[in-house]
Amino acid sequence: MREGSVTRHDRKQRFEVIYVAHYADILAYIRRRADSHEDAADALAETFATAWRRLDDIPQGPDARLWLFGVARRVLANGRRAESRRGELVERLGRELAVWAERVESAENLAGVREAFARLSADDREILALAGWEGLGSDEIATVLGCSRANARLRLHRARKRLAARLDAAGIDLARIGLRAVAMTKGAM
Repeated sequence: MREGSVTRHDRKQRFEVIYVAHYADILAYIRRRADSHEDAADALAETFATAWRRLDDIPQGPDARLWLFGVARRVLANGRRAESRRGELVERLGRELAVWAERVESAENLAGVREAFARLSADDREILALAGWEGLGSDEIATVLGCSRANARLRLHRARKRLAARLDAAGIDLARIGLRAVAMTKGAM
């Protein structure tokens, strides 16, 4: 089969010549810059995979080595960026888990909130969940429920009043909990 004016065999042969001629230099370049043997192996494989995909872009002669150094440099830089993003992700997840753990602890201490929420009608629980769990505003709730915006606001207001009354009856300080009460009941439906 022919790809343009060069046969597949010719492409394979050209790649093998480049690979054999420059493998040791590229490996040495990468090993001096990689943090581990595994990272070096991955970077080397990615460098030569890129060379195969972009074989037509590789210059002829000794400039091929320089081109491969450039590819290896970018592969290593991409690896460092990916590692940095992973580190940032780990930090962010750690912060989020700390907040989550704090919420879980608060929720465990407020079983009365869940009980009060569970005692509401299904319609009240749904509208409070749309506002508290899904973060929807009155306009969005109206769309979900298929009612007017005014009706959605009124229903939400009444559901909040009924929840506040149940919390008050359970002796739970609504001022301390505020709107978090619905969020703490997540999973109680």
